[in-house]
Amino acid sequence: MIVLGIETSCDDTSAAVFNGKSLLANVISTQLVHRNFGGVVPELASRSHIRLILPVIRQALDQAGLQRSHIEGIAVTYGPGLAGSLLVGLSVAKGLAQALEVPYIGINHLEGHIWANRLDNERLAPPFIVLIASGGHTQLVLVESWGEYQILGRTVDDAAGEAFDKVAKILDVGYPGGPAIEKLAKDGDPDYIRFPRARLKAAGPYDFSFSGLKTSVLNHVQSIGREQTRIHIRDIAACFQEAVTAVLVDHTLRAAQEHQISQICLAGGVAVNKFLQQAMIHAACRSNKHVFWPTAVLCTDNGGMIARAGYFYLKKKQKSSFRLSPVPALNF
Repeated sequence: MIVLGIETSCDDTSAAVFNGKSLLANVISTQLVHRNFGGVVPELASRSHIRLILPVIRQALDQAGLQRSHIEGIAVTYGPGLAGSLLVGLSVAKGLAQALEVPYIGINHLEGHIWANRLDNERLAPPFIVLIASGGHTQLVLVESWGEYQILGRTVDDAAGEAFDKVAKILDVGYPGGPAIEKLAKDGDPDYIRFPRARLKAAGPYDFSFSGLKTSVLNHVQSIGREQTRIHIRDIAACFQEAVTAVLVDHTLRAAQEHQISQICLAGGVAVNKFLQQAMIHAACRSNKHVFWPTAVLCTDNGGMIARAGYFYLKKKQKSSFRLSPVPALNF
């Protein structure tokens, strides 16, 4: 089955083609306009998706060496994400499905991130625990079998990627914040200052909170002033990155230990962070556990992961109604 995957949940317009064995194409168009605002502007994102979606789909089909008539099924993100952005992708998917007379299926964006690991490792099989960490989400999920998920923990405020973006804005080092902070942190002193790690007694044992950490960085920067911040900017970045990573690794390893799971997967944009990857590997090795993560392009929002998830459901003859609407706050 040839599946076209469409992803427009935020500011990346993406289309991919999956044939059941391999990803034939995975085109991603990133909207650079948001860098001027230090974050994603929903209205601009929607307008850009409208302009880009059809050319991106055509490019994906061209790369795959296929025509529209070869498409046998369509998978599209219907949530979570920005309402206007989701609506663009979902509307195009419905229109194509009707025109080509093929089934289509709405896919949970978070589930797509989980399936990204399968694209790089077709032998990966449940059970495993996956840490989804991105600009909009931080969740710890137990994958008991494909299609069956148990949420073990989630952020109660800022997502990990969102915290990176906000601290990058505090330090005035650009957007997106993740790559900027990681680059600075490479030459920083992680012992310069110890930023807090939230312990949420009232929440679940694996829940996350990064709002207090972000505020702590802001307070420190304000207390030392602009000149000292400039001098110690790499140290501050290193200490912030270490604090975020420590919490992500601690929660993930505790969950894997307590649920007796030997496989750990990373997913989402923050999974690209090499400091997080190495910290997770070191912690996992001490507990005799194995860690996997997708290649960098599959960690970002991309149509490939949506196509792979859609293939799973379409092969089981599942499809969505044409009354399906975007669900911006969709969860598992």
